[in-house]
Amino acid sequence: MNYFLLCCTAIIFIGSCSNRKGDSEETARQEIAQAEKEFEKMAEDKGMAEAFSFFADSNAVIKRQNDTLIKGKEGIRNYYSAAYFEKATVSWSPDFIEASPDGMFGYTYGNYIWRSKDSTGNITASKGIFHTVWKKQKDGSWKYTWD
Repeated sequence: MNYFLLCCTAIIFIGSCSNRKGDSEETARQEIAQAEKEFEKMAEDKGMAEAFSFFADSNAVIKRQNDTLIKGKEGIRNYYSAAYFEKATVSWSPDFIEASPDGMFGYTYGNYIWRSKDSTGNITASKGIFHTVWKKQKDGSWKYTWD
């Protein structure tokens, strides 16, 4: 089993054992879908540094090239503040959304398209698969803990 799916399964199981009341699974799935759309829109409108930082849980971790882990909101903002990302865009859409029975955790996966512009203005595109783990916050919003 994929390590990330195993982690997600554990998170969903732990969430289902909680006594804390939350939204139903279906409501959580809908809210996570909405958070994904808002996240993608913010990345398009305000840039990746702003979007990836805004939607990050305070303890969020992202895994990037060479299995590098970037930790925390500020670390993530700093990572995406590099000049390279100013000439890049990303679009994505989840193909699958799951939520814990108590509606406090969830995960998504799907396809993304990464586009970057080089110094001559040529755009290159690459495709891949994303996997995001979401956690409902005390204020009712959703933030990712893993991307």
